Amino acid sequence: MNVAGGEAAQYVYTARRNNSLSSSGRQLVFSFILAVSLGIAVGFFLLFGAWPILPFAGLEMAVLYWAFRYMDRHAADFERITISGGSVEIEVREGPQVTRCELNRHWAKLVCDAGRGRLALRVHGREIEVGRHLCEERRQEMARELARELRG
Repeated sequence: MNVAGGEAAQYVYTARRNNSLSSSGRQLVFSFILAVSLGIAVGFFLLFGAWPILPFAGLEMAVLYWAFRYMDRHAADFERITISGGSVEIEVREGPQVTRCELNRHWAKLVCDAGRGRLALRVHGREIEVGRHLCEERRQEMARELARELRG
């Protein structure tokens, strides 16, 4: 995309998750829900003797904690596609794991499956899925850009 100082043109596309809450925001929301849910459960137990509410409220909070923890672990996930010269580099971060692979730009083929909402790069029978963090509209936009850049 840029040619400066004699360097080869380079195209970089980075797709990230849409995180509406920061880590501290998620902790604050979880704490609020925990206080309200357990407050209601304890209130029903003390006022009406409804003790079965307590284990269910605890189970509900355990599941919610697991969901918030999962979101926190994957908040920094991304996909980065870099096309430079004759190569395509794909870098994917999922949780703590980072995977990188390099493909030959001239052999790479873009595979679009609109019915399943899937976009992938194929080389030598191997497919690497991209655009998982994007909505369908942005995935189609990415497909157009990648097709244009791969043709070069």
